[in-house]
Amino acid sequence: MHQFKSKSDGLSEVPLGLFTYPVLQAADILLFRGTHVPIGEDQLQHLELCRNIAEKFNNAYATEFFPIPVPIESEFTRLKSLRDPKKKMSKSDPDAGSRIELVDPADKIEKKIRKSVTDSMRLVSYDPKARPGLSTLIDLEAACTDLLPEEIAERCLLQATDKAEYKKHVTKVLVDHLRPIQNKYLKLMNDKSYLDCVLDEGARKANLIAEKNFFDICKIIGSR
Repeated sequence: MHQFKSKSDGLSEVPLGLFTYPVLQAADILLFRGTHVPIGEDQLQHLELCRNIAEKFNNAYATEFFPIPVPIESEFTRLKSLRDPKKKMSKSDPDAGSRIELVDPADKIEKKIRKSVTDSMRLVSYDPKARPGLSTLIDLEAACTDLLPEEIAERCLLQATDKAEYKKHVTKVLVDHLRPIQNKYLKLMNDKSYLDCVLDEGARKANLIAEKNFFDICKIIGSR
């Protein structure tokens, strides 16, 4: 699998989690008989494994117990790392400057965007292959607005916006877009009793579904 190859590259010892994660992910989906799975491009192989397991189980026991889950993919472009445009933006990257986090304060966002790796060209244009670093900044703006990347690039061209100006603009767009999300986050984090109630109720509902499905699975394979 692609993720295993990329994450194990250069490691003298491969963590067990890299082997078990795809199977555990499939178990989470199948135990709740998931039909649609919101997923990133890098997880498509894992979902394909889940689909294969569901099909093999159904065929082996002449049943249609497990739905064959389908992916729900994001309409947005896969973002690249702010520090290395050849890599994808990832929350597991040890360099926190490589990504924008939902709870990043304005000054941290400004620093990350200002230090993001682009290229030597002065003006702004959208070309994910030739200019992946700058194109990622445009993709970030597009994700926060109703504009297409090409529309943003055209506006910058007409206004002769240079990279330094554009980085300031992207920073403002991100800060403004994330502000209401961060306010809601802080409100929720300050209401521990509400969060505990939501978690407890969610766990109760999940356990009811999981226990019933597990019992039915055991009946199908003849262990009960």
